Amino acid sequence: MNHGFARPWRDTLLLAVSAVTLFSGVTAAYAQSTIKWLHLEANADRLKTWQDIAAAYEAEHPDVKIEFQFLENEAFKAKLPTLLQSNDAPSMFYTWGGGVLKAQTETGALRDVTAAMDADGGAWRATFSQAAVDGLSIDGKVWAAPYQWGQVSFFYNKALFEQAGVDATTIKTWDDFLGAVETIKAAGIVPIAGGGGEKWPIHFYWSYLAMRELGKDGFEAAKNGDGFTGEGFVRASQKLIDLGALSPFQEGYLGATWPDAQAVFADGRAAMILGFQNTATVQNQTNAATDGKGLTTDQIGRFLFPLIDGAPGVATDEFGGLNGWVVTANAPPETEDFLKYLLDQDNALLQVKQNGILSTTLGAESAVEDPYMQQIVTEMAQATWHQNFLDQDLGPNVGRVVNDMSVELVSGEISPEDALQQIEDAFSLEM
Repeated sequence: MNHGFARPWRDTLLLAVSAVTLFSGVTAAYAQSTIKWLHLEANADRLKTWQDIAAAYEAEHPDVKIEFQFLENEAFKAKLPTLLQSNDAPSMFYTWGGGVLKAQTETGALRDVTAAMDADGGAWRATFSQAAVDGLSIDGKVWAAPYQWGQVSFFYNKALFEQAGVDATTIKTWDDFLGAVETIKAAGIVPIAGGGGEKWPIHFYWSYLAMRELGKDGFEAAKNGDGFTGEGFVRASQKLIDLGALSPFQEGYLGATWPDAQAVFADGRAAMILGFQNTATVQNQTNAATDGKGLTTDQIGRFLFPLIDGAPGVATDEFGGLNGWVVTANAPPETEDFLKYLLDQDNALLQVKQNGILSTTLGAESAVEDPYMQQIVTEMAQATWHQNFLDQDLGPNVGRVVNDMSVELVSGEISPEDALQQIEDAFSLEM
C-alpha cells in the first residue's frame, strides 16, 4: 500500500545506484567463495607454510577466501562424521585413506576428484606418482588428492653388523634375513628393536610378509572378497612365528612402546629396527636417544624388507603411510583448483624444504637433502604398489585385530589358522 512516501524517480535511481555500488564494494572486500580447510596440524611451522601458500592463492584469486579450521587428532576422528553431515561441513580435510575413507565415500558427503584429475588429458593426475593416486582410489574413482607418504624399511647399525660379521648387502630374501638375525644374536647382540606394547609396530612385519607372499593382485583379491585365510596368509603368519621363535627383540619388547624401541636402536642397544622413513634423520635420532645424541647418519645403513623366494611380491611393492586431501560434496568449485595449487611442484618443493615431508608430487624429491630420505622418496616415486598401513586401510576395527594377531603370532601364542580366522571374522563384519 502506498502511503504517499514515494520518492521522486531521480532519488530512486540514485538509491539504486548507491545500492549497486555498496554491494559491489562488499563483493570486492569479501570473497564470493570460502574454502573451509579442516586440518589437524599442531606443528606451527607446517601450518605457517600452508597459510603462506593460501595467502598467495588468495592474492591471485581475490574472489576466494581460505578459512583454516583446526581439530586435535582424536577430536578430528570423533567429530568429523557428524561434521560432514552438518551445515558447517569443511570444504576439504585430511585423510589417511583406507577403510575410513571408503566408509566416508558411502555417506554421500564427499565429492570424488576423478574428473579434475583426468581433465586436460590427465594433466593433474600426471603430476603425482601413480601408486599414490591408486592408493587413494576406490572402485576406479579418486577420492583424495595425494599429499604425502612414507615407507617402512629396515635400518641397521653398521658397527654392530660389522661386529657380528654380517654384510647387509647380502640380505635379499627372508631366509637371508633370518640367517642374519641368528648370526647377530650369536655375537651377543640384540638383533631387532621392537615395540610390542603398542602392537602396531609388529603389524609392519605381518603386513610386509603378506604382501611379499601374495603380491598386489593376491592381496587386493583378499580385500575384495577372497578373504584372509588362504595359504599365502598362512605362510606369511608362519614366517612371523618363525621370526619370534628366534627371540630377536630386546628383553621386555612386549611391553615396549614405539618410543622405547626407537631409543633402543638410537642408543646402539639393537642392531636393527623396522621403522619409518625418518628413522635415520639427525632430528629423529637426537629425539629418540636417551643421551640426546643418537647415531649419526653415516653410522646407519638401510635395506628393503626382504623378498620371499618363489612368491610374487617384488621389491618395488612398498608399505607405509599415505595421506591426502578430501573434497566434500558441497565444497565450492574452486576447491579442486586450490588443491592443484597447493600440491603443484613449486609448492610441493616448498613444503619439502620447510617441513621435511615426503611429497607425492613428482619432482619434489629433488628438494630432499637427507641422503636416506632422498633414497626413499626416489624409490617411492617408482613404486609399483603402495600399501597403506593395514590399521588404516582395513579400517580401525579390522586393523585392531591385525595388530593384536601380529603380536600373538610373533610371541607364539596363536596358530596361523586361528589368527587368520579372527582377522577374517572382523573383516566380514565390515563387508
